[in-house]
Amino acid sequence: MSSGNDCQPQTLTKPTIGEKEAAELVDRVFGLKVSWVRPLPSYDDQNFHVRVSAEGADEYVLKITNSEDSQEPDLIEAQTQAMMFLSAEGFPSATPYLTKDGNIMSLESGDTRPGSKKYMVRLLTYLPGTPVAKIATNAQILYEIGKLAARVDKVLSEKFQHPSVKSLHRGQFIWNLANVPLLDQYIYALGQNKYRAVVEQVIEQFKGKVIPKLSSFRACINHGDLNDHNILVDSSSASLENPQYRVSGILDFSDMSYGYYVFEVAIAIMYMMIESPDPLSVGGHVLAGFESVVPLTVEERGALFLLVSGRFAQSLVIAAHTALLYPENKEYLTITAKTGWKHLMTMFEVGQEAVEKTWFETAQAYMHHAPA
Repeated sequence: MSSGNDCQPQTLTKPTIGEKEAAELVDRVFGLKVSWVRPLPSYDDQNFHVRVSAEGADEYVLKITNSEDSQEPDLIEAQTQAMMFLSAEGFPSATPYLTKDGNIMSLESGDTRPGSKKYMVRLLTYLPGTPVAKIATNAQILYEIGKLAARVDKVLSEKFQHPSVKSLHRGQFIWNLANVPLLDQYIYALGQNKYRAVVEQVIEQFKGKVIPKLSSFRACINHGDLNDHNILVDSSSASLENPQYRVSGILDFSDMSYGYYVFEVAIAIMYMMIESPDPLSVGGHVLAGFESVVPLTVEERGALFLLVSGRFAQSLVIAAHTALLYPENKEYLTITAKTGWKHLMTMFEVGQEAVEKTWFETAQAYMHHAPA
């Protein structure tokens, strides 16, 4: 859910390529004949699910990056190399199909008119599975998602090396959790209501209580967007009453940046709360999974409530701002808002102390009976 390496979260840069043009693009750039194509929902890039008429009827996702991010090839290179690296390490991550020239991506014009915008184009393997947003989550999959978040960050930070990695230092990137204070510029999109007052409270507390502690957090590379639409699962058991899930796909690396381990667990907790009928209970299971790989320090745990609140604020404010720019995509852009506002308000009504008590006691219980 990203756009841009500066603090402008959304400008009118989303591609508007039709299905016929998408099929022609796959043929021209990758040398594959498309037999079937359909658009996939997206934030500010354009994605198509394509089936090619090669042997085995392979399926891919054609990813057309918005024109603003397309001007940063090093950043897209880093993201794609990270996906390839994770796949080689055994994670369910997509890998690119090479262009006719043997490259992992290609800069293409949106149309034949002079001066038309250029978009970075990639063809990624299609990953099977059901988005977490479409299932009734249980403690088992929440724990697995927490564990996955920690494992991804740990292996990227300890083993991933590529010249393009330096581009992940994205100082003013609006989706980096350190940049919650930048929301001041976009809060106008909320109008004047009770929600705005809570967001202003989040921003002020974030400035006072989180920003001064950043130097004490452990740094790492963050995936940055392990939300309920970017994690795919399949069921590994026949039990309908108590399904056991496994992660079958990790999508969308466009929010990758240098950050901190505690950012990733906060982001995962926030997004797993979105569809949950009991949102305040979610955090403990995700935290337990994360801490089975990377236990948090006292300082990191102390910031968790405000980091989760900060991600809610980012998601809700930027979505409201972007929906003003792309009214035709409002339904997708405001998916989080349907329950997000309610959950953020509940967190503040219940209060930090009580919410943390629930999370930490749940996580503590796993110490005595950790899952296999």
